[in-house]
Amino acid sequence: MELDPDTCYKAVASHDRRFDGRFFVGVSSTGVYCRPICAVRTPKRENCTFYETAAAAEKNGFRPCLRCRPELAPGHGLADISGRLAQAAATLIDEGFMAGAGVAQLAARIGVTERHLRRLFDAEFGVSVHEYAQTQKLLLAKRLLTDTGLPVMEVALAAGFGSVRRFNDVLKDRYGLTPLAMRKRAADGMADRLVFELGYRPPLAWSALLGFLGVRAVDGIEQCQGEVYTRTLAIDAGGHRHIGWVRLEHVAKRAVVRVTLSGTLAHVIPQALGKVRRLCDLGCRPDIVDAHLGDLAAQTPGMRLPGTFDGFEIAVRAIVGQVIPVVQARRILARLTQVAGEPLPDAALAGLATPAGMAPLAHVFPTAPALASLPDADYRAAGVTATKARTIRALARAVAAGEIDLDPHAPPEATVAQLRAIDGIGDWTAQYVAMRALGWPDAFPGTDYALRKVLGVDTVRQMQAITAGWAPWRAYAAIHLWHRYEAIKLQGSDIDEQEAA
Repeated sequence: MELDPDTCYKAVASHDRRFDGRFFVGVSSTGVYCRPICAVRTPKRENCTFYETAAAAEKNGFRPCLRCRPELAPGHGLADISGRLAQAAATLIDEGFMAGAGVAQLAARIGVTERHLRRLFDAEFGVSVHEYAQTQKLLLAKRLLTDTGLPVMEVALAAGFGSVRRFNDVLKDRYGLTPLAMRKRAADGMADRLVFELGYRPPLAWSALLGFLGVRAVDGIEQCQGEVYTRTLAIDAGGHRHIGWVRLEHVAKRAVVRVTLSGTLAHVIPQALGKVRRLCDLGCRPDIVDAHLGDLAAQTPGMRLPGTFDGFEIAVRAIVGQVIPVVQARRILARLTQVAGEPLPDAALAGLATPAGMAPLAHVFPTAPALASLPDADYRAAGVTATKARTIRALARAVAAGEIDLDPHAPPEATVAQLRAIDGIGDWTAQYVAMRALGWPDAFPGTDYALRKVLGVDTVRQMQAITAGWAPWRAYAAIHLWHRYEAIKLQGSDIDEQEAA
């Protein structure tokens, strides 16, 4: 992004939330850098310089503002930056990948050479990979010191520092503070729970997002009550498997999503928060997307593209949900999870209450190896047809072997082709997975019955003619159309019961 200083200063002076996370302002008179929405007195124009990333601001000698807290700024959406590979690398760094790896492993993870990654990263962000990673570790540590009661040693390890001594030295050198001094500056009443706030660019159609997730919620792994969403998750990191739960609430007045994590996820906080950002599409630019979709987005501004905590899970959901109602698919997935999913450990059950009338959270969704080896009898008992069981097994084996990558950084076109090569996976399933698992904003399941019903078309060609103008945001268009479909059903229409997964 080319930063125009005059435009940036106007955004700072007006505290325009549309620019939050798009750039940071370094203030020479104070030596700190802020978000455009910082509530302090607007600095003089001659004291301001503007940077695309927090790492670039810190590279130029600025410290993070303790008032607006740059670590809480929304991130970039996948379509915001011209280099998708650079964004994929940045996302992996944000989620703690380099806590136990180097640049060479990072480059291999996204499929490029180390030299190319260094060039690409510097061109996109204006800093080196190491500079970016160091800033993200420090900002995470700052957040943990401010928002949690974790011991300093736990903070150092969770943020990716090898030792408390190393953590102390880097923090003192970069920010001029010790961990204890920074913690003393935190807000009073700090709780021992792992509670965080993730910012976004308003508006956010939270009720619509939860409506989408709630209709598809699977008993035993998800709960959606009112405006609160809770689910289980498992994260593999550092040779260990961390199982717990996450609870999401919307704080509209502060334009944040409040995230509560179980204590069992204390060592994988960046990974867990990264999954929340993807699930809720917090990097979205609704001003751009809504303007492009026009009248389609007018009824529900700020609609997000629902992501996922696990790409393999979404693919299995899509296969199970082929040509059957959502309610039936949910029951099958719940039984499948009971049979093959890992139970929540006792330690993760602390602080977990079950709302009245809802099934308790008890398992995490089955892994690819578990479903690859699941016997036919167990698939039948769960209600999965023999044809779908073969498809799930084939997908599970490919994912377990590393032949198919369903993470957000995977190339969407190539991944869609790989999925369609599996017997039992057609274009609808592949496009749905591209939407939710890969976060591809232009994916569109054009053969979907509900979408055709809402648009009043009979053929795929007619569908393509109508939707061509919505590119490159057709995935968002699909979410809007599904939202309308659900509204039609709630109004008691006689629309058919065949639904999207």
